[in-house]
Amino acid sequence: MTSRPAAGGGRWVDVDPARLARWVDGFAERHGAPVTTTVEEYGLLLTAPDGGTAELHTPPGAPSAVDVPGFVAAAAAPRRIGLLLARKGAVAVGVADGTELLSSKVDTRYVQGRTAAGGWSQQRFARRRDNQAKAALGDATELAVRLLLPEAPALATLVTGGDRRAIDTVLADRRLAPLAALRADRLLDVPEPRHAVLVDAITAARAVRILVR
Repeated sequence: MTSRPAAGGGRWVDVDPARLARWVDGFAERHGAPVTTTVEEYGLLLTAPDGGTAELHTPPGAPSAVDVPGFVAAAAAPRRIGLLLARKGAVAVGVADGTELLSSKVDTRYVQGRTAAGGWSQQRFARRRDNQAKAALGDATELAVRLLLPEAPALATLVTGGDRRAIDTVLADRRLAPLAALRADRLLDVPEPRHAVLVDAITAARAVRILVR
């Protein structure tokens, strides 16, 4: 479970679906019972007698629910998820079923860092860097076409991570329209994509995000 401050007050908590029922019980113990449940567009809103609230956001690809038991079951149920992570010159794509990574591919292309040189030299380095970045995104697009696009009909959702602009560029390719239509709102904060990062992304993609106030 991870926790971080939320804009406007409160905190975000990421909870593994297997621990969600226990977390909800703990919320009631801390804030009092009975806890009322309200169906919202994002998922469920829990409101305790002391005024404490917990917004349970439905994880990507999971069906909506009208009560806590249904929400817990939906969040924990296995579902096929596509993953697309991109940052700098690295990209990782994969398909997961539940917590298992079924297929994956990681690719890295060198993208030159920024230079402190000025004048024509700086411009030349900038052009070279832009060309390298474009080539890397082109590779990422082709990788998504080969590995993810054939899986699109069976995917519950596509969860992305890394650099939003890079992801937007990849999914702007017309061939990937079926994947773009499955894209979840959730953008994972990940380091430079590697196989281990892709595996960790499965847990992050399946986590239930809760806003506690």
